[in-house]
Amino acid sequence: MAANSNPNKSFEVAQPPNDSVSSLAFSPKANYLVATSWDNQVRCWEIMLNGRFLQSTPKVSISHDQPVLCSAWKDDGTTVFSGGCDKTAKMWPLLSGTQPTTVAVHDAPIKEISWIPDMNLLVTGSLDKTMKYWDTRQPKPAHTQQLPERCYALSVRYPMMVVGTADRNLILFNLRKPQTEFKRVISPLKYQTRCVAAFPDQQGFLVGSIEGRVAVHHVDDSQQDKNYTFKCHRHNNHIFSVNSINFHPIHPTFATAGSDGVVNFWDKDSKQRLKAMERCDQPITCCAFNNNGSMFAYSVCYDWSKGAENHKPEAAKTQIFVHLPLDVDVKPKPRTAKGGKR
Repeated sequence: MAANSNPNKSFEVAQPPNDSVSSLAFSPKANYLVATSWDNQVRCWEIMLNGRFLQSTPKVSISHDQPVLCSAWKDDGTTVFSGGCDKTAKMWPLLSGTQPTTVAVHDAPIKEISWIPDMNLLVTGSLDKTMKYWDTRQPKPAHTQQLPERCYALSVRYPMMVVGTADRNLILFNLRKPQTEFKRVISPLKYQTRCVAAFPDQQGFLVGSIEGRVAVHHVDDSQQDKNYTFKCHRHNNHIFSVNSINFHPIHPTFATAGSDGVVNFWDKDSKQRLKAMERCDQPITCCAFNNNGSMFAYSVCYDWSKGAENHKPEAAKTQIFVHLPLDVDVKPKPRTAKGGKR
């Protein structure tokens, strides 16, 4: 029996990229979905819901000169930022139809990008071991922050920002004083950091690594007893990378996506898995909730975790799916009384 690329019967987005997807981002205002890809393109679709039936309309796309690695929306939902291997970030007034402009430049690929509405600044994290803040009206950065190593992951929940770099560094910033590190910790996980996600309440963050494990870490020293790590994305004694972590926009639950082709939904406070979706036939490289959590997008494609020699382009079709999660999949479970479950 052939493996199934869509075992969850999710809705397939029309006209997907021609190569692996590197980021997915929903507009904060409407159901516009943006995907960046290794085919040098940034694409946007409008996702429409009619009852339980979804429809996708490809809207527009722009090109970079090299593969695109990251994307972010401005908080007003009109503008998209994208960055990648051409060492630039572009600002794209998506809905007005005007051309993108270059708003950030680094000395190496831009791996992460985020818009910070409270500061009216764009932040970019690069493999050149710097992070830069940009006023998009100015050609030079408002501030350049040296990092101890290459930036691999970044997550902002104002006033907190967490940055994951090579050598397992995790650097916390209080964005009210963005020019100084607030705290630096070594990842509780033994292997390379792949993704980070700041808690919605800014009390801590999640870290996912290439070893199929997630750490739940609190910022405040008085809450260190609440820290823990857990295994996930493991299959028949094989260990897979955690490629993406995303919090639900309403509930304090989150999704993890892995190289094993599985998406899991978790409740960090009760330390439970709420749901494991059925396993897809390729890795899941990234995932994203829409602004109210009613839609969940994920990309199924080759993620290069098994090297170029295992890349089979004829079989490695890139697909983007949108899933409609049930409440029971994403709502926290009622807390059990102290003393544990009966």
